[in-house]
Amino acid sequence: MCGITGWVSFDRDLTTETRALDAMTETMACRGPDDRGTWSEGPAALGHRRLAIIDLPGGRQPMTVRTPHGTVAMVYSGEAYNFTELRRELTDRGHEFTTDSDTEVVLRGYVEWGDTVAERLNGMYAFAVWDGRHDKLVMIRDRMGIKPFYLYPTPDGVLFGSEPKAILANPLVRPRVGLDGLRELFTMVKTPGHAVWEGMREVEPGTVVTVDRHGLRTRAYWRLETRPHPDDRDTTVATVRELLDDIVRRQLVADVPRCTLLSGGLDSSAMTALAARQLAAQGEKVRSFAVDFVGQTENFVADELRGTPDTPFVHDVARLARTDHQDIVLDAGSLADPAVRERVIRARDLPAGFGDMDASLLLLFRAVRDQSTVALSGESADEVFGGYLQFFDEGARTADTFPWLFQFARHFGDDSDVLRADLAKSLDLETYVADSYHSAVTGIQRLNGESDFEFRMRRMSHLHLTRFVRALLDRKDRMSMAVGLEVRVPFCDHRLVEYVYNAPWALKSFDGREKTLLREATRDVLPQSVYDRVKSPYPSTQDPAYGKALQEQVKDLLARPGHRVFDLVDHEKAQRAANRPELTNQAARRGLERTLDLAQWIDLYAPELTLA
Repeated sequence: MCGITGWVSFDRDLTTETRALDAMTETMACRGPDDRGTWSEGPAALGHRRLAIIDLPGGRQPMTVRTPHGTVAMVYSGEAYNFTELRRELTDRGHEFTTDSDTEVVLRGYVEWGDTVAERLNGMYAFAVWDGRHDKLVMIRDRMGIKPFYLYPTPDGVLFGSEPKAILANPLVRPRVGLDGLRELFTMVKTPGHAVWEGMREVEPGTVVTVDRHGLRTRAYWRLETRPHPDDRDTTVATVRELLDDIVRRQLVADVPRCTLLSGGLDSSAMTALAARQLAAQGEKVRSFAVDFVGQTENFVADELRGTPDTPFVHDVARLARTDHQDIVLDAGSLADPAVRERVIRARDLPAGFGDMDASLLLLFRAVRDQSTVALSGESADEVFGGYLQFFDEGARTADTFPWLFQFARHFGDDSDVLRADLAKSLDLETYVADSYHSAVTGIQRLNGESDFEFRMRRMSHLHLTRFVRALLDRKDRMSMAVGLEVRVPFCDHRLVEYVYNAPWALKSFDGREKTLLREATRDVLPQSVYDRVKSPYPSTQDPAYGKALQEQVKDLLARPGHRVFDLVDHEKAQRAANRPELTNQAARRGLERTLDLAQWIDLYAPELTLA
């Protein structure tokens, strides 16, 4: 796991641009604390920061292969979980390896197969190859978008990086955000390719982007496709289990300490239990970590979203799976600490609006990183298996909008309420969401004979797997890599995603509950309490001291009426929120969190806001 960046400029010699390349590379230091490297030749320059996971001494980058027709150089972020099989195949084809790293396997795979190497990879990855044989840059991103990847076209080439900050460090780029960027910030529709910053865009998941003297071209090598599902219930459950066993086995491979992130929900419990069983067969014990808040378990108050505290279920799993477990307990002061908020904004390059859930994730990962370098997470199982409330809410099922927005409005309100009225009118978020939704559902394939209900559920699954999950994966990547922790997501293996996506909803919920296939496939390793537990979202603190701290910070901000945040935020609305007598839940705090995030972002990035 690493941070990558680079620059291709066909009109200049980039060997003279070391200062700019160094600046871009150093923005990725948090993603790669173990090593750094740069490479340049003619119109191409590559930068890399390394977090060493496999072949610690041998996996340095940028990595190159000399050929009779030119140099092939690569910077790579991520893991290829099938690199052992690919290495054998490449060796049979005459390739000689000098390291044991998966990086060299991917590089030599490109030399052998060109950009079709992408179709052979199983993993999470974002990498760029300068192919000196043909004077072109090839950028490839994994199928699900687990690893972030951004590009910025220039008149004579392109800039790229794992994160926007790497591109923003280049003197050619000005940090501009316009109305469309703000629309994306305030809607959570995750428009494919959209990067908020003007002129910048994401390399879309499952695509190859090629840049040469003729311009930029994009090719999709993977899309979520509709296919018949011939398997019966027992076969489907058994296949899911076989896939999960294989996926966990592959993702446990590392030359550094590993652990699991355990929430006490079905997803992380199943993944932890499978990992514990596999490691126990090797005489090892899995470490597990959970987040909790001071006093939360003892004083927990159930609400519509969370019926039970996590900790008792976490401990049930840890006992049954015999993990070496540790609870990371956070207090309100840490969650509200402005220094933590600054770290979150720096990590995400944007005021993403997840509030204490971002802060707690960062603090959890920071504590985990003290003891492990690789963590397995249950992220994305809800999208794959259908675990969210909206999958079972008839209003969300039939709403002509993104189903998670239907649920958000019900439980959290609208955090765009903080905006100035004139700006809200210019943004016209309702139209933006409607247009984005209709674009997202266009082209979803329907099986011959598929019922209206089954197609509606297929459409919901597709939206979650191509839009919603990408926002959560980006969040997890940024929070973990901000502290140099690699988080792996077994439920995003494309084989599992394809298989379960095409299972009809009647199979995915054959007992009327959420994530039935996952529950039945792993019931033999789960404690009964977790098997019976109802879905509970990522935890949020219930400590009123957290809301009070936010209010005090917003009051301090209000004392600076000239702050540029009030170009966006309505001063009077912020004042009312800062003086509310009760902040009893997450929804009541969202406006405060959003205001403080926007202010921190403006202080850190000084974006040029083009709001006309």
